[in-house]
Amino acid sequence: YFGGWIDAVIMRISDMMISFPGMVLAIAVAGIMGASVKNAVIAVAVVSWPKYARLARSLVMKIRHEDYIYAAIVTGSKTRKYMLPNIIPTLIITAATDIGGMMLELAGLSFLGFGAKAPAAEWGLMLNEGRTYMQNAPWMMIYPGLAIVIVVVVFNLLGDSLRDVLDVREE
Repeated sequence: YFGGWIDAVIMRISDMMISFPGMVLAIAVAGIMGASVKNAVIAVAVVSWPKYARLARSLVMKIRHEDYIYAAIVTGSKTRKYMLPNIIPTLIITAATDIGGMMLELAGLSFLGFGAKAPAAEWGLMLNEGRTYMQNAPWMMIYPGLAIVIVVVVFNLLGDSLRDVLDVREE
């Protein structure tokens, strides 16, 4: 909202993060930190935060020149109580929709050996372990893969439903 050098530094860092392919950067971060579910989640978070920072910034920049914000400034009100209700729904909708993609990234990291380790029950790890038995027992790959697909579709539908409920611009 205020801009300045802090905004410029955060946006340049997010530009650098966005310029790298997300999965490659997540593999690098998880590889440096070591293979575990916690480190894989941290790696996905490190890769994902620039999207939300840029989205929040663009929403604030769009809203900050609305008439009701100028009216709040003139009357001496705090502008954040007018901005947050307009920004939060979009961020929640985006986060709910992105959960499926993040789960795919976590499963991919585990499949590649940078996430969960045996005996943990994680779908990417199950796919990796089922690879060796694909000819004799294909269900060892089919069911974890099907579970991933179903959960990703459910979270995408959840995000779509939240958009229908929370997005006031549709009315």
